[in-house]
Amino acid sequence: MDNSTSTYPDRNSSDGQTLATMPENSLEVQAVTISLSLLICGVGIAGNVMVVLVVIRSKHMMTATNCYLVSLAMADLTVLLAAGLPNISEVVASWIYGYAGCVCITYLQYLGINVSSCSITAFTTERYIAICHSIKAQFICTVSRAKKIIACVWIFTSLYCIMWFFLVDTNETIYSNGVVVRCGYRVSRNLYMPIYFLDFTLFYVVPLVVASVLYGLIARILFRDPLPSNLSEQRLSVHQGRRHSSVKVSCRANSAASSRKQVTKMLAVVVVLFALLWMPYRTLVVVNSFMDPPYLNTWFLLFCRMCIYTNSAVNPIIYNAMSQKFRAAFKRLCVCKRRSDQSRASKSTVSVYYSVIKDSSSESTEHIKGIDEFVSSLEQIWGKCCIASLAHQWMLCSEWVSFSRK
Repeated sequence: MDNSTSTYPDRNSSDGQTLATMPENSLEVQAVTISLSLLICGVGIAGNVMVVLVVIRSKHMMTATNCYLVSLAMADLTVLLAAGLPNISEVVASWIYGYAGCVCITYLQYLGINVSSCSITAFTTERYIAICHSIKAQFICTVSRAKKIIACVWIFTSLYCIMWFFLVDTNETIYSNGVVVRCGYRVSRNLYMPIYFLDFTLFYVVPLVVASVLYGLIARILFRDPLPSNLSEQRLSVHQGRRHSSVKVSCRANSAASSRKQVTKMLAVVVVLFALLWMPYRTLVVVNSFMDPPYLNTWFLLFCRMCIYTNSAVNPIIYNAMSQKFRAAFKRLCVCKRRSDQSRASKSTVSVYYSVIKDSSSESTEHIKGIDEFVSSLEQIWGKCCIASLAHQWMLCSEWVSFSRK
């Protein structure tokens, strides 16, 4: 994604020419690149991992649309790990990952980019079928079918990106004060233009055209022609003769329509941000195809990279802001994490208190067995978080009973 042919030719002292000085990024560029990359990648990795966890661990979140969002989150994780983090070390020093790292990282970059585009096209099509062809959607928009489509997307893009194993290589440039290693093209960059235009067409233009058409049709159904729920309510009221049944159907219909609008708006925002944040880099590639020398301003290249990383990191924030289900699922995930930590601490505390009870008690074996059963029943009813304080109170009571008997 960020490969570029070195603008400084290889020079050797045997040629009798003076070697150039090694170019270095300014401290401002290094500071801005490292800080922004760490911030964006950190937020993006944490957010996308949470998206995957809440969908996999919650049965009610396992829907066809959310399966595509999991695929998108996995693709964004691939982009952040393969493009964002290596960029931090590259801006400070030369390429440190060797030939194998150059090939594999470049492959993973394009794999994540292409899978994210295909995932956006897939959930856009799924939303169109679910809203505009609701009867067919009951048989087409299923979780099992979504998983099969996702598997096909990953297999297709994995095979498509194999060509990058043969198109990149590490380039060494000798300077008067050292050697710089870069991960770049194997041959002249002009030979890569057909590949870039193919990527530009298949994974940017086509998804945006499809999304524009389908979301236009979806908006016409949702906002211009609302769902005819009143007619079905009146018929149900006539057949059943009960007014409260009509009210229930009305509430359910309004809730379903509101949920559909909310999900559609959220996914439309994801598509719009995908178009806007990828536009600088895609435009730069097209413009540089007709410019000699290419436009390689350092700050603009940094801006393009940060836009790409932001596109991979912003989606979980959109889900949390625009989806009540995702917001509640994120909260439950965080609460479960805190409760698990508390339960581990309380479990150790209960063990300590309980051992004290056993040591201080002078009752028979049957009495100790009764204490075991009582504590286990309390754990089932109130949970482990409350047992620590109860065990402490039980210890005090047992000491008081022993003292009174004496």
